Amino acid sequence: MKNPYEVLGISETATDEEVKTAYRNMAKKYHPDNYTDSPLADVAEEKMKEINEAYDTICDMRRNGAQSSSYSGSYGSGSSYRQTSYPDVRQYIMSGRLDDAMELLNGVPEGSRNAEWYFLMGMVFSRKGWSDQAYSYFQRAYQMDPGNPEFQAAFNNMNARRTYANPGYNTTGGAGCSACDICTGIMCADCLCSCCGRGC
Repeated sequence: MKNPYEVLGISETATDEEVKTAYRNMAKKYHPDNYTDSPLADVAEEKMKEINEAYDTICDMRRNGAQSSSYSGSYGSGSSYRQTSYPDVRQYIMSGRLDDAMELLNGVPEGSRNAEWYFLMGMVFSRKGWSDQAYSYFQRAYQMDPGNPEFQAAFNNMNARRTYANPGYNTTGGAGCSACDICTGIMCADCLCSCCGRGC
């Protein structure tokens, strides 16, 4: 089991900004697109998973106030790993740095893309004004985790926009929208998005 700081090539006393910089540099180096049709593609994908896991572990420890030397021994055990948040991506989206947000999201291997990944990609496309793409990502996030109020609000909001743009649009198969759902969805999405600018 590797220390997450060693995976990113930084010391345990690194600042939050140094952690982010190291992560971005490693993600660029091992991005799957760099190894298309390469015999090293599988190695790069595994390395990318390790990098994402290390970064999330460090962020979680710092958010929870844990000391760097006391990181959980379960790190790197595979089954215990769960990518719970994308703080940098959320921060980039809130500050309008959509290309940076998309770059970080694209650095996540396909096998590690959870419901939050699809939600955040939907947010990027929504902010860019690409409604059709945003809708499909929000729909996927909602389908993967229908109990998450953030994903449901975003999906309801997008359904409402599509309904107003196309009055005959059928929302079957989704969350469904009444007039109350639409208002609640819009308010909830705005409220949740304004609160999600978390950092490491």
